[in-house]
Amino acid sequence: MGLGFFKQDIGIDLGTANTLVYIKGKGIVLDEASVIAYNKNTKTIIAVGNDAKNMIGAAPPHISVVKPLQDGVISDFGMTSMMLKTFISRVIPTSSFFTSVRVVIGVPSGVTEVEKRAVEEVTRQMGAKEVFIMDEPMAAAIGVGLQVDSPTGCMITDIGGGTSDIAIISLGGIVTSTSLRMAGDRMNEAIIDHIRKMYGLLIGEKMAEKAKIAIGCAFIDESDPDWVLRSDISGRDLATGLPKTIEISSRDICTALEESVKEIIDGIKITLENAPPELAADIINTGMVMAGGGSLLRGLDVLIEKETGIATMIAENAAEAVAMGTGLSLQNMETIMTHVRAKNPYANASSNNNTY
Repeated sequence: MGLGFFKQDIGIDLGTANTLVYIKGKGIVLDEASVIAYNKNTKTIIAVGNDAKNMIGAAPPHISVVKPLQDGVISDFGMTSMMLKTFISRVIPTSSFFTSVRVVIGVPSGVTEVEKRAVEEVTRQMGAKEVFIMDEPMAAAIGVGLQVDSPTGCMITDIGGGTSDIAIISLGGIVTSTSLRMAGDRMNEAIIDHIRKMYGLLIGEKMAEKAKIAIGCAFIDESDPDWVLRSDISGRDLATGLPKTIEISSRDICTALEESVKEIIDGIKITLENAPPELAADIINTGMVMAGGGSLLRGLDVLIEKETGIATMIAENAAEAVAMGTGLSLQNMETIMTHVRAKNPYANASSNNNTY
């Protein structure tokens, strides 16, 4: 029993855009970009996280800058494993053969069992003794403080970098959900395409993301004279091949994101249509909470409320909600195992392949 002193409980939001790590008793201790850079000649890791992200679009040919997760799932197993090990070593610098690491890790609700197994395997390679897989909308709901165990239904929309997960939750389980591979990264691509078509200017992913955050919006409020913002963006002129800077406005970003926003709203509508009548009535009264970095797009909550008739609120800790949820679930591991057994009668406390 003395070895219990060496137990380490960790919650991880392994996101397409960012990876967040929660340690029990400390809170969120790491928030880094899910990017890794390595030297193709020497096969050595050069940078991981935000430092690697800064190399996107600027690295010489012998340096490969990789996003090992695409659309919420692992696309490069080896790079994901190295990236995750590096992150964990930053927050748990000292290792011991006596340390027992338990990990709860969030994954999109629409991933397959094979994809979940890949996430589990990467986490176990990190050194975890026990791995619990949690659907991201459930983790987000816990992270924003929704009463997920209540018989009254609650609704969460989590818009991350690779996926948008929408779910209605009741009695500790997801009753109905929709997972879209349409989120922050696809929005950046839409902005790049729009600027290229409208202005003949090729911009990079970082520039597109910067414009989205600075002046982006889901709709134009013509009644507010301060709604339309302007910003300079720089790229390569496709006609001359030379660097060029132009000014764009919120209208450009809104137009670029029109289809992306519509797809998310349609996903919300489908989730509501698939809900049992009793829970649909609950959602009318309780409303919906939005989480994830993508939910911070200006005016998105207002547009969703207008299109669905459901009161929509943005969580105060929107960007950290999934990581917070995985971390808070560590405070009651028995509750997790109770839900695992309810889903899988063959699961037991020693299992390393659990889905919450």
